[in-house]
Amino acid sequence: MLAHKEARAEASAFEPIPRRVGRRLSAAQIDHYNREGYVTGLTAFSDEEAERNRAYFDTLLTQAGPDGGYAINCFQARLAGLWDLCTNPTILDHVEDLLGPNIICWASHFFAKMPGDPKTVPWHQDASFWHLSPTRTVTVWLAIDDTDAENAAMRFLPRTHDKGPLEWRAAGDGNVLNKELVGAEAMGEPVSNDLLAGQFSLHADMLAHGSLPNRSDRRRCGLTIRYCPPEVTVTDDTWKQGIEAIICRGFDPSERWQHHARPQSDVFIPKDGPRNVGGN
Repeated sequence: MLAHKEARAEASAFEPIPRRVGRRLSAAQIDHYNREGYVTGLTAFSDEEAERNRAYFDTLLTQAGPDGGYAINCFQARLAGLWDLCTNPTILDHVEDLLGPNIICWASHFFAKMPGDPKTVPWHQDASFWHLSPTRTVTVWLAIDDTDAENAAMRFLPRTHDKGPLEWRAAGDGNVLNKELVGAEAMGEPVSNDLLAGQFSLHADMLAHGSLPNRSDRRRCGLTIRYCPPEVTVTDDTWKQGIEAIICRGFDPSERWQHHARPQSDVFIPKDGPRNVGGN
């Protein structure tokens, strides 16, 4: 049992990014990611392109119906426009600075809090929901709408990403997720991840984060895109069935990840089976 815990802790240990000037990220930004667990305020799309992204999500939301704000989860290999967002060269340039030249997209999720949405996303570490080893996923949070503290922007707890797995408990009613961190109020001052539509952030998979209810009259939609290097392994065969990966850049020398080519359709059809969860 002790050996198992030690192996899990080692697999969950944060691996600092070597200090360098990357394709897009400065050395200072990489330092910030290593120290705080995130970097934010990055731009992928112009105002006009961001408006097209919003119109695209609105179309999917209409197709998905009343629960669409949370339902468009892991469709990156089934929707052409979403495939394009996940393989956007500007986003991938930033991700490459953190992960290296071989990049796998293994999940995505449009996460829309509608005006007046009472649900809380409790403080959590994404990797605690995932059957992946080691913990090397970088999450892009792409703003579809302008997002700020008023309409329930995602909040980070800086410097929690290098503490290993944190203690958690079952979450109560009114939460999007079924578990939450214990004692998060003692982990430092939260940072609101305020972004304009078309901007994005990057955060480590062990960084504690969450969001409050949306008490405003404005929607808050973001697209999370999960990227990892190919050496990451799926550790649960059942969970693996829910993954439809894209080899976005480079190649997979491990041959662990099945690549899905760009789909032809943008018709949202609900699917059954495992979901790769997390929240924002």
